[in-house]
Amino acid sequence: MAQDGHHPYPRSARLNQILREVISEQLVRLSDIDDRLGLVTVTGVETAPDMRMAVVYLDSMSSDVKEVLDERRAQIQSAVNAQTRMKRTPKLTFMADPAIASGAAVEDVLRRMAHDDEEH
Repeated sequence: MAQDGHHPYPRSARLNQILREVISEQLVRLSDIDDRLGLVTVTGVETAPDMRMAVVYLDSMSSDVKEVLDERRAQIQSAVNAQTRMKRTPKLTFMADPAIASGAAVEDVLRRMAHDDEEH
């Protein structure tokens, strides 16, 4: 730890990583119970500065996955509360990672361009 009392990286980054790990573990457990969840990956977590809210980014967000997460939100938050030492557990919001969708769109454009080049 640095002499000035600062950690090598911000507290929020550490918290986001801990939340990502705990939520990922919980989603694996839930997928064993509920087939609708399937194989979903937590790509990141972004906690608000006041720690009251956290957005959990997933690699995909089908209607089935959304339904399961809505039904199990309290259970997932309870797991976060039980496995962390936070004064207040942030309210979790789940959404598809926009970077995944952007990357897929770029790949699609590149594939079409390569296909067009092959035709000419």
